[in-house]
Amino acid sequence: MIAKISSSAIMGINAYAIEVEVDISSGMPRFDIVGLPDASVNEAKERVRAAINNSGYAFPLKKITVNLAPADTKKMGPLFDLPIAMGILSASGQVPTEETAGVRMMGELSLDGEVRSISGVLPMTIQAREDGIEGIVVPHPNREEAGLVDGVPIFPFRNLKEVAQSFDGYTKRTPYSPNGEHQVEVEEKYDIDMNEVRGQESAKRALEVAAAGNHNLLMIGPPGSGKSMLAKRLPTILPGLTFDEALEITKIHSIMGMVRDGEGLLRRRPYRSPHHTISPAGLAGGGSYPSPGEVSLAHHGVLFLDELPEFKGAVLEVMRQPLEDGKVTISRALMTLTFPANFMLVAAMNPCPCGYYGDLIKECGCSQTRIKKYMQRISGPLLDRIDIHINVPRVEYQKLQRCTEGESSAAIRERANRARDRQVNRFEGTGIFSNSQMREKEIRKYCNIPDEAQSLLKHAVDSLGMSARAYNRIFKIAMTIADLEELDEIKTAHIAEAIHYRSLDRDTV
Repeated sequence: MIAKISSSAIMGINAYAIEVEVDISSGMPRFDIVGLPDASVNEAKERVRAAINNSGYAFPLKKITVNLAPADTKKMGPLFDLPIAMGILSASGQVPTEETAGVRMMGELSLDGEVRSISGVLPMTIQAREDGIEGIVVPHPNREEAGLVDGVPIFPFRNLKEVAQSFDGYTKRTPYSPNGEHQVEVEEKYDIDMNEVRGQESAKRALEVAAAGNHNLLMIGPPGSGKSMLAKRLPTILPGLTFDEALEITKIHSIMGMVRDGEGLLRRRPYRSPHHTISPAGLAGGGSYPSPGEVSLAHHGVLFLDELPEFKGAVLEVMRQPLEDGKVTISRALMTLTFPANFMLVAAMNPCPCGYYGDLIKECGCSQTRIKKYMQRISGPLLDRIDIHINVPRVEYQKLQRCTEGESSAAIRERANRARDRQVNRFEGTGIFSNSQMREKEIRKYCNIPDEAQSLLKHAVDSLGMSARAYNRIFKIAMTIADLEELDEIKTAHIAEAIHYRSLDRDTV
């Protein structure tokens, strides 16, 4: 007898339908799984056998063949345990075949029949809705995640026996009703705040400009000046997530198994800080079966690269495409996958190998040759894609021992929100949502500056040897500064401040 159970698998960040076909026939007892299964899928045979027996059902001592269709795509992970087990129970007559029609299932089984959580439930639930599935069976720990998707009934279960009994033809299945919290505006309180940073007013101003216009940022300063402290607090001043943005973030983290059991929507912007020993594939994504990297895990959030020159050149160069396009494309022999990577890059570095070049207290022991070589570890094209370069000097003792608190993250975020609202209204219908995304035609349309500012900008371009890309970055930053002041026109002071944020510009090829 043959039974067919609908299931799902992940390719990239999206899901696609898998049909689990189970055939039980006479012959020597044998259990085969075909359809390009990997080792984890093949190991399902022993998990399924034990789970069925320990759940009070009989495992057929016959020839069992399981086919995972379509057969030309690689099947990975333990998520097929549950549909295979239910297919065997259905094909052996222990569960009515007609009851499982139109329902999609996925879940890992323990030896005692417990249905364990799996990765990628959110995109699989979205795909089930698009496919018109009548209901989806998910592990109980994944119920909140699956419940984010409207339009498809969710049936969470704790063990195989509960699943089988719900399909016995007599038991009425009741879909899970989420608590509805994901429908409200997404906002998260943070345990850290910008008012904890003493001094560094210029750096905090640069972070505010970066947050308001979604600009990339590079901080240069000696060890202990507060670069990492500032970077960690940047998410606290970014505009709050929309529900659609939160859903995108949750989808990516779901695929990577980074959504905690019982947790639904991720409500805060991601903050990723990989070590400088990371590989290009770890940063941009990859592998024989490509998966998202750090740039995608930081989607709609912050990617912080500390000690930027310590990263390998090949690692830094893979960021050029996602920084420019907001996505990363990975090509393999059998597939090409595109992952979203619209993140804000925040980087930090020392001014020299010892870290104290230009410091007023500690003397730098580096030669000019060593300093130049150190700075050249970062390519000109990459620097061009970082909008703001800011110096973060040592904090003076008087500022460190000052008792008064600085401005709170909430106050800064409010200004950044107003600036972002102006940008959304300005670019409505163009597919652009922030000043950092402006193209040449938007710059020409909106970034008109007075003659005095033109002269200042010409002098800066000629003296600093700026590239065309760096020239455009100045206009984008100046527009953001004007938005923070709620002005429709760029002033000379805005251009001057924007030029101040391009201190590392040099001739590039």
